[in-house]
Amino acid sequence: MFSSEVIASFNELETSIYNYICQHGGKVAYMRIRELADETHVSTSTILRFCRKVNCEGFSEFKVKLKMHLAKQEKTAIKSSQHAIVEFFERAFKGDMEEKISQAAALVAKADSVIFIGIGSSGILAEYGARYFSGLGKFSMYIKDFSYPIHSKLRHNSVTIALSVSGENPFTLTQVNQLKQEGSKIISITNNKLSSVSKISDVNIAYYVSEEFFEQTNITTQVPVVYILESMAREIYKLQQ
Repeated sequence: MFSSEVIASFNELETSIYNYICQHGGKVAYMRIRELADETHVSTSTILRFCRKVNCEGFSEFKVKLKMHLAKQEKTAIKSSQHAIVEFFERAFKGDMEEKISQAAALVAKADSVIFIGIGSSGILAEYGARYFSGLGKFSMYIKDFSYPIHSKLRHNSVTIALSVSGENPFTLTQVNQLKQEGSKIISITNNKLSSVSKISDVNIAYYVSEEFFEQTNITTQVPVVYILESMAREIYKLQQ
């Protein structure tokens, strides 16, 4: 509701109004202009100037927009962790996930280099995957910076494991495209097999759980990804023996 440009334009009195609204938004949405003026120790004309700065004709329009803004921020119901895990395993064992994991493990076992990529929470799990694979004897690396130079020796006979919930992250897609063109085999772990990253992969392992968002942040469970990574690493270990 308040852009950085608008906040920067506030004078001292307007900033005090802004601070009060941030702390008492639910209360302000039902106040009269005189009541807000008394609470913030400013004149009603100052409040009207404040409203015009946030693109409102008057205080009434401001309150309507404030109520809409607060409604968007209402907390959504979060599923229990048990629900997400049960949902995943019910689908996993009915489909071809184990076969896909075996295919991916076979590719990795034959590779000289293993590169993990991912952004955000997928990046954290990519780093975990690289460490877990290395711990079981298949040295792997995690590349955080999508512009990070990768030596041609490492790209030769390499496998890239791309982690992405949506499979549409532009940074991950750029990395996958670059590494694929340079000859690396692509294994992707995504939430569905119809995403852009999935479609250009040699092997895609899709886990299909309901995506969840909280205050515009993707909080989709990552338990399936941990299961897939650990299962793949153990299968690779068996193949290398």
